[in-house]
Amino acid sequence: MSIVDPDKDRLPDILAGIPADTPIVMLNLLRFRAVAHYRKSGDADYDGREAYRRYSEVAFRKVEGVGGKLIWSGDALAGVIAPPDEHWDEVLLVRYPSIQAFAAMLADPEYREATRHRTAALEEARLVAMKQSP
Repeated sequence: MSIVDPDKDRLPDILAGIPADTPIVMLNLLRFRAVAHYRKSGDADYDGREAYRRYSEVAFRKVEGVGGKLIWSGDALAGVIAPPDEHWDEVLLVRYPSIQAFAAMLADPEYREATRHRTAALEEARLVAMKQSP
């Protein structure tokens, strides 16, 4: 079973377990679909990267709107220490001033609407919240 979206039942507890008022960086690991697939309308006439670009047009504006910033983005080349069948297409690092800022972005109606493109784009994803070590 592929994992693309947060588990809505677990998300509140996950967010509550992250230290408040602490800058965080989100590690995004993305594997794109060959053809974007929308739940309501089916396959699109473009690929997952294009669907993710459509999501990103809104998402990165919303990231900046809550004080966040895309700090790194690039194509994944190879899993040097990873299961042999695991591969990712793209990796992003996004900094937020706090978990509250991240949660505010998730609640934004325009952002929520744009996530349909993210879901259509991705075959598999991981999102890992991190904080800087002391």
